[in-house]
Amino acid sequence: MQIHLSLDGAGGLGQRLYESLRRALIDGQVPPGERLPSSRVLAAELGVSRRLVVEAYERLVAEGFLGGAPGRGTFVLRVPPPLPREAERPGPGPGAHWRPLPDWGGRRAPGRHNFPGGVTDRALLPWAAWRRAMMAALREASRDIGLYGDPRGEASLRLAIARYLGYSRGLACDGGSLLITQGAQQGLDLLARVRVAPGDTVAVEEPGYPPARAVFEARGARVVPVPVDDQGLCVERLPEAASLVYVTPSHQFPLGMPMSLERRLALLAFARRHGALVVEDDYDGEFRFEGRPLDALKSLDREGHVAYLGSFSKVLHADLRLGYLVMPPGLATALLQARTFSDGYPPLVTQRALARLMIDGDFARHLRRMQRLYTARRTRLGDALAAHPALWTPLPQVAGIHVALRLRSPVADLPARLADADIRANPLASFYAGEASLDGVLLGFGVIDGEAIDRGVAALAEAITR
Repeated sequence: MQIHLSLDGAGGLGQRLYESLRRALIDGQVPPGERLPSSRVLAAELGVSRRLVVEAYERLVAEGFLGGAPGRGTFVLRVPPPLPREAERPGPGPGAHWRPLPDWGGRRAPGRHNFPGGVTDRALLPWAAWRRAMMAALREASRDIGLYGDPRGEASLRLAIARYLGYSRGLACDGGSLLITQGAQQGLDLLARVRVAPGDTVAVEEPGYPPARAVFEARGARVVPVPVDDQGLCVERLPEAASLVYVTPSHQFPLGMPMSLERRLALLAFARRHGALVVEDDYDGEFRFEGRPLDALKSLDREGHVAYLGSFSKVLHADLRLGYLVMPPGLATALLQARTFSDGYPPLVTQRALARLMIDGDFARHLRRMQRLYTARRTRLGDALAAHPALWTPLPQVAGIHVALRLRSPVADLPARLADADIRANPLASFYAGEASLDGVLLGFGVIDGEAIDRGVAALAEAITR
């Protein structure tokens, strides 16, 4: 009898032998009634101990695959019909509610000219301070006798964030209303779980953040793009049936304008009239280059209609996977239950380290350093762009770590030209859900500096004009 057995893989040698034998039987390598080699012979052929072969045979006998009798040896009793290898069955698919979603963003390899939006440089992290904070957190964890963490997150970090929001965003909140998330995207997902039902109407900015649209579409919502102008979201264009409105009022993504006070008040009035939830995503409001950071939209909310999302992805780095959500009172219980049913609670050691970073003042020092650095990069990028006035017009940008360019002439094959020039940047068209879009490019300056900015802009100009 010829049989192929592989002993590669994880686990003990005996377990691998058993799994290989079982797989050979299921794949139909040995027909029913076929006699297997004796344990002594198979052990010699495989170079293993006879005991391991005997144990594997005994397990397969107990499962009904093999049988044996004195003097007759061990033989195959039954095997399930093998699946054809050329057409392996995929198994059950997603439920009827799931909608295929377009892929957007993701981790891409660096190019020669790197202008990705919303990405920061790991090298800029305050590594020495972070190392001290992590060591302190690990020492604390070694003495911790608790079993599970709080689904809201560590109390020390929530208190530190509440204080930070109070002086930086004019947002009065306490630690009890905060939920620590693994990034803003998880906060969006939790809000969608507890607020959005299949068929509900959700309003989003046009253009806007594609992963946010994807979260709501995955819940089966009817996502309606609402245009923006130089004052932000056009509130008068909101659909009356909207149960949730997603906005980026401090620094509209991707075009960059802040939402005016008149529009903010109009949006809150809409939410009151229709019982809607407003999700405020303050993704990079820490970095403001003209005047002080704007107060949060939620600071004007007195009736619990605004959920405020924040993230440390731009201030520190996305790999930390830490963000926060200021929960409206009416959704707090449901959000905590949804959190418990998903990942339970955020990682304790990372939370404690970040809390230590904030409490010791290292976070504030890092933020001031990054403000100076990004101001210099923004100025250099502006000077480089100003050298090509016939090609583009930079849109006004007073905050954040990206700038949007409006091209003076359409470029039909812009994505291909960027790829050919090895430029990592997003065409503005990729942020639109509808057919109409603005001809332009989003340039982030989170991971590019100095002469690399000049070279990148020159490469972009050549790619557009060739």
